[in-house]
Amino acid sequence: MTAPEPPLVTRLVEKHGAARLDEAGFEAFAAAPGEAALFFTEDPVRFREVLDVAVILPELAAAATRRFRMGVLPPPLANAKAATYGVRRWPALVFLRDGLWLGNVEGLRDWAEYLATVNALLEGEARAAAPRVIPVAAAGSPSCA
Repeated sequence: MTAPEPPLVTRLVEKHGAARLDEAGFEAFAAAPGEAALFFTEDPVRFREVLDVAVILPELAAAATRRFRMGVLPPPLANAKAATYGVRRWPALVFLRDGLWLGNVEGLRDWAEYLATVNALLEGEARAAAPRVIPVAAAGSPSCA
């Protein structure tokens, strides 16, 4: 059973124009021209910072030196795409330009660090691929059998 979307994430979509992404629309959103921020969400009971980032993201969009589109990945899609974009910590913002990877901002930061990091990513060079994360299981775990 999937947990209901947190109200602050719903507000990000309904009030601030973030796209609510699903598997069918993800690739088109990610590949569209211009800059985009993908918000990798998780259950806010387990990752309380998800709610903070849902509030901070539109403020970052307004204050950043370059405009960017916002897309919200629900937990199942975020988990499915995490390795592709090198996401290791939730919540995460993954920045793209024309479908190419610019970089990630993971976890919660203070405002000045968020803004400086986002501006640096938006001004940086895009790369064809993010560093992939390869899940590792401990020896003797059921996934190693």
